Amino acid sequence: MNIRKLLPILLLFSSFNFYAQSESMKEKKEQIKSLKVAFFTTELDLTTNEAEKFWPLYNTFDDKQFELRHQKMRAFMKRMRDGSLDRITEKEANNFLAQMEDTEEELYLLRKKFMQNLKVIFPAVKILKLRKAEEDFNRKLLQQYRNKGQKK
Repeated sequence: MNIRKLLPILLLFSSFNFYAQSESMKEKKEQIKSLKVAFFTTELDLTTNEAEKFWPLYNTFDDKQFELRHQKMRAFMKRMRDGSLDRITEKEANNFLAQMEDTEEELYLLRKKFMQNLKVIFPAVKILKLRKAEEDFNRKLLQQYRNKGQKK
């Protein structure tokens, strides 16, 4: 592994101090985003031309995905946190299930459209590398979060 690939990975591991209590969620999201840019750029070995086309497309996809997961599921998550699921009616439960199914379908269609758009920019192998990079990044981020929680 050359230094060009090693440096962003080291940066990724050494700069996960963004979980400090004083930082806002927006700041954390921006820090994660910049770590993701460094990680993906290295893992995908993006050319300048590819990066210019890829990042606007990816950022739009990522923002829509975040909105779907967090904004549309807010009511359900609130019910789960406040412990009121034990008192939920069957009709309300069916409504939440339908909402979850709709959100999952929207996520699927969003990902499918994103993949179609990527095929114009990248060869199939690079698209597969992107999927792997996303999984690797999320796994490392989660591991770092877990490690941070154990130190407290």
